[in-house]
Amino acid sequence: MQKKDSTKINFTHLHVHSHYSLLDGLAKIDELLDRAKELGMDSIALTDHGVLYGAIEFYQKAKERGIKPIVGCEMYVAPNGIENKRAKIDDARHHLILLAKNETGYKNLLQLVSIAHLEGFYYKPRVDRELLKRFSEGLIALSACVEGEVPSLVLSGKMEEAEKTALEYENIFGKGDFFLELQHHPKFPNQKIANEGVIEISKRTGIPLVATTDMHYVHLEDAPIQDILLCVQTNRKVSEQNRMNLMDFELYMRSPEKMAEDFKDVPEAIENTARIASRCNLEIELGNIKLPFYEVPAGYTPETYLRELCEKGLAERFGEDITEVHRDRMEYEFSVIEKTGFASYFLIVQDFVNWAKNQGIVVGPGRGSAAGSFVSYLTGITNIDPIKYNLLFERFLNPERISMPDIDLDFADIRRDEVLAYVRERYGKDHVAQIITFGTMAARAAVRDAGRALGYPYGFCDQTAKLIPMGMSIRDCIAGVPEVTHLYKTDPAGKKLLDSAGRLEGVCRHA
Repeated sequence: MQKKDSTKINFTHLHVHSHYSLLDGLAKIDELLDRAKELGMDSIALTDHGVLYGAIEFYQKAKERGIKPIVGCEMYVAPNGIENKRAKIDDARHHLILLAKNETGYKNLLQLVSIAHLEGFYYKPRVDRELLKRFSEGLIALSACVEGEVPSLVLSGKMEEAEKTALEYENIFGKGDFFLELQHHPKFPNQKIANEGVIEISKRTGIPLVATTDMHYVHLEDAPIQDILLCVQTNRKVSEQNRMNLMDFELYMRSPEKMAEDFKDVPEAIENTARIASRCNLEIELGNIKLPFYEVPAGYTPETYLRELCEKGLAERFGEDITEVHRDRMEYEFSVIEKTGFASYFLIVQDFVNWAKNQGIVVGPGRGSAAGSFVSYLTGITNIDPIKYNLLFERFLNPERISMPDIDLDFADIRRDEVLAYVRERYGKDHVAQIITFGTMAARAAVRDAGRALGYPYGFCDQTAKLIPMGMSIRDCIAGVPEVTHLYKTDPAGKKLLDSAGRLEGVCRHA
C-alpha cells in the first residue's frame, strides 16, 4: 500500500479566472487544470467575472483528469440595488465570490447570473443583497479581493461598518458559509491594510478566513501577456502610465507550498481552503436528454398527433399518388421517432415553422441532415422530398446511435425577430434560449491586437500578420514559414510580437 505523503499541503485555489473572464483572464481551461495536476492539487475552483461560460467545459475536463471541479462565479454586487442605474453612482459595484456546494447551489448560481444579466446589467451584470438572500441556499461566499465590500470599507477606514457588513453577509449565507478572503500581494500596499482589517474582523466575529490568489494566468512569466490582454480590453498601450495595470499583483497559480509560505502567519486561511473544497460536491447531470413538452389536443398523445399531421401532409403533398414507398418510409421514421421519444420535438419545430409561413415570413426549404427526414417534409418543416432525392434519414436520426436531432432552419433576417417573439410567447420566455458563441483570437488577429497594445506601428503589425497563412498557428509559422522564421530570428521587435501573439492565440476575445 502506498504511504500517504504527510508533508503534502492540502490547499485549493478558490478564486480563479480563465479566459472566459473576457480580455481579463488569460488561462485556458486545459492550462489551468494541467498545471493544477502538475502541482499535485486534487481540486480547484473556477470563478470567472459575472459569468458561467466555462462551467461545463471546466467540469467535464476536471473530471477527466481526476480533479474535483468547484463551480463558482465572481459576482458584481450593486450597493444600491439592481433597479438603480444612475451614472457615477450605480456604476460602482463590489465583488463577491460564490461557490456551489451542490446541485441546489449550482441552480441558484444559474439564477443569480441570469438575473444579473437580464435585469441587473449596468456596465456589468449585477446582483444585490436581496437577490443573494433569495438564492443563497447551497452556496459558499468569499469576501473577494480589495474590490469586495468588506475590504473596501476597511480601506476606507470604516471598520465598524465593515464588521457590520461582514455579519450581514454571514447572515445571508449562514454561519460557516461566509469567509473573509485574504490575498498576498506585497507590492500592493492596500492589500496589507485590507488583510490586517479583515483579520481583525475575523477575530471579533468568528467569521473564518480563507487564502486566495485571484488567479488570472497560470505562470508568473505570463504576467506581461495578461497585461497586453488588459490593454486590448481597454484600448490602451503597454507604455501608458495611467491605465489599469495588474503587474504588481502576481496573479499566477502558486503552488500549495508557496501559498503556505505566503500565509504562514494565518495557517487557518490555508486549511480552510481544503475545508471548503471538501464541502463542495457538485454533480452535474450531463447526457440525460430533457425533452421539451408540447401540449397536444385532448385525446392525443404526441405520437398520435404527429401521425395525424403526417397523414394530413401525405394527402396534401401527394394526393392520389401516395405509394407504398411513401408509407414504408413514414412508418420506418415513425418507429425511430417513437423509440427515441422525439415526437414532441418535431411538433414544436413544425409549429413555429408553419406559423412563420402562415405569417408570410420566408422560411428556407431545409438544409443539413434534417432534409433527409420524410416526417419533416410531411409536417412542413422542410420543403424537399427526401425520397425523390434519395436522402438518408439515418444521417438525421440513427436508431443505432441515438442523439438529439438537430434541425437547421433559415428565416428571413428582416422578420426573424417575429419568429423568436412567437416562440417566447407560445412556450414561455423562460423556456427559450439563444446560443452563445465565442470569438477567439486567431493568429492574424492576435498579431494585430498584440502589436497595437505594444505600440508597434500599424504597418509593421499588418505586414507581419499577412505573413501568416490562414488557418496556421503562430508556433507552426515560426517553425515552418521561412519569412516568419527569419523575422523571428533577426528582429527583436518581431520576436516579441510573435511571442506575445502566440500566447494570446486561441484566447476568447468576445461573446
